[in-house]
Amino acid sequence: MYNVIVIGGGIVGLASALKIKEANPKLRVAVVEKEKTLAAHQTGHNSGVIHSGLYYKPGSLKAKNCVDGYNKLIKFCDEEEIEYDLCGKIVVATNESQISTLNMLYERGEQNGLTGLKRLVRDELKEHEPYVNGIQGIYVPQTGIIDYTAVAEKYAEKIRHFGGDIFADNKVIDIKEGKEGFINVVTNRQSLTTRLVINCTGLHSDVVAKLTKVPVNYRIIPFRGEYFKIKKEKEHLVKNLIYPVPDPNFPFLGVHFTRMINGGIEAGPNAVLAYKREGYSKSNISMSDLAGTFGWKGFRKVASKYWKTGLGEFYRSYSKSAFTKALQELLPDIQKEDLEPGGSGVRAQACDKDGGLIDDFLILETDKVINVGNAPSPAATSSLAIGEHVAGLALNRFN
Repeated sequence: MYNVIVIGGGIVGLASALKIKEANPKLRVAVVEKEKTLAAHQTGHNSGVIHSGLYYKPGSLKAKNCVDGYNKLIKFCDEEEIEYDLCGKIVVATNESQISTLNMLYERGEQNGLTGLKRLVRDELKEHEPYVNGIQGIYVPQTGIIDYTAVAEKYAEKIRHFGGDIFADNKVIDIKEGKEGFINVVTNRQSLTTRLVINCTGLHSDVVAKLTKVPVNYRIIPFRGEYFKIKKEKEHLVKNLIYPVPDPNFPFLGVHFTRMINGGIEAGPNAVLAYKREGYSKSNISMSDLAGTFGWKGFRKVASKYWKTGLGEFYRSYSKSAFTKALQELLPDIQKEDLEPGGSGVRAQACDKDGGLIDDFLILETDKVINVGNAPSPAATSSLAIGEHVAGLALNRFN
């Protein structure tokens, strides 16, 4: 019998469980994960970037949690001796039409408390990245790289240290009312009893939320991001991280270049509709997931609004030449033959029924359930701040 069961063994679920145990070690806490390993999906397929908080609207939960979570993450990694590198990044405008958005990003960064931001002209861009193409840019010193799977595994280690339980290979199939106000969490292996359920299931957050009987007015739409790796002999073209100025009307950052903490350079990702919630390749198809996506009125509205952008993303997904051309806007010297297939990830994008792509964190509560419905990037960077917030909501029920 538990006080709290967290469903989902990704970085947000683990951080939430850890913060609860840190605040009140006497509470019995368990984490339930459907995969055999922790951090198997969004966390384990993350690009490994420590985000600074440059992009997010001041005052939003994303902005607050990113800056707060950034500081907590760095402190945690220093204490636990987890490797990271605050190498900095540049955001690059390649034409005049992007300057106003670049200026807006600079102002947002300052409003979100970033220090050391530097505006760059063409020659100064070359000082940071000698092969980059751009007319203006911003240098962001706080941005870094890390292995988020290693971070998640350390969270799990500390949860166990505080006496918490972690049940991997346990897929939740039902959540139902038990006796005397308890809740029964039924998995494919066992039935667990708890006072409070916390849903941190990412790509399945809407499905699990429905099991908790709360009104769910959003649908998770999976978007796959595909990467190429730069061949070893051309890695010198990228020193650290190179980002484009994002389209302010589209919730993805665009293809960019990322140096990885474990070596190598990634180029990407694109953003294409995945054919399955955990569809990491074009051959991963689930007819039920596709039917759920196209059957959602909100997605059809999104598709009608962004169809041109979507077609471009699909074209790049199937055409290496088109993908290379997009990369060449930032790095003209990169060639098709310099790229080899890399990894991919699937982003859980929450979409409301009116066609809004939910850009901020979304938490739905009842007295016995806390549903983290949407935890978009920078969720990994923000994990300890999100976990602390969720833990606070949980602890209120026991105080």
